[in-house]
Amino acid sequence: MVDITYKSTTLRKAIALATIKVSSEHTIKLIEQRQIPKGDIFEFARASALLAIKKTGDMIPDCHPLPVEYAAIRYTHSGLEINIEVEVHTIYKTGVEVEAMHGASVAALVIYDMLKPVDKQVEIRGIRLLEKRGGKSNESLPWIEQLKAAVVVCSDSVAKSNKEDISGKLLFELLEQQGLRDIAYSVVADEREAIAERLEYYQRTGIDLLIFTGGTGLSKRDITPDTVAPYLTTNIPGIMETARQYGQQRVKTAMLSRGIAGFADHMLILTLPGSPNGVRESIAALFPQVLHVFQVRENTGH
Repeated sequence: MVDITYKSTTLRKAIALATIKVSSEHTIKLIEQRQIPKGDIFEFARASALLAIKKTGDMIPDCHPLPVEYAAIRYTHSGLEINIEVEVHTIYKTGVEVEAMHGASVAALVIYDMLKPVDKQVEIRGIRLLEKRGGKSNESLPWIEQLKAAVVVCSDSVAKSNKEDISGKLLFELLEQQGLRDIAYSVVADEREAIAERLEYYQRTGIDLLIFTGGTGLSKRDITPDTVAPYLTTNIPGIMETARQYGQQRVKTAMLSRGIAGFADHMLILTLPGSPNGVRESIAALFPQVLHVFQVRENTGH
């Protein structure tokens, strides 16, 4: 099964369609008049589709079991074709398109089985996904490439070359995976003057997104949030609250991170933990949705 450990829980929706074709108007009339010998095909198929949706994880080996928040089965017919539309919603880490298609396929099989006694030429014409919403695959932010970003590693040991930087390089790679292309990189010691100098420098050079990694803990040398705070002209507490909540579900000490976030005039600043896991979890929790702050800031559509 695909690892979804680092995915965020979001509202996800999918709609699938299955089409049944009968051979004559006579069959359609029998259906409309509820005269099919085995019973009401629509109600039997509806109940079967609901069961199939909920059992998808049991039947499809690679599918993750997930909570089904909503399911609906709708029918329409045109000519000799009966359309079965199945809609499924979940609030989870992965989508429900397979659940919707599984429900549609079982509904189609039930209808096929129930129509066999009266129509030997019934066909299942096709099963396909009509719509999928939610998750990162639906995020379309082509303007991300235009943003200028900078990564600053706050670490005494890395600055003195006593330790190799892992978190900063990982952060750089993760930002590239998000679609950012113009990314600066630097290392500073855990000193107020050094951190402030980097912040002011990137502010002058027009950086849009500045991310510090390190110095957000509780030791006396962890001063990144304290140094950054006076520069924030618009504090956005929900950003790091989201990162801490996400991390807390995986590491019980995530609540101890003192990271802050907000705008320093037009530059968004994030202060992330210094550990590789802390960086990875923070990016998974916040991106790409955090980048919508630039559209909100400029009062453009988002």
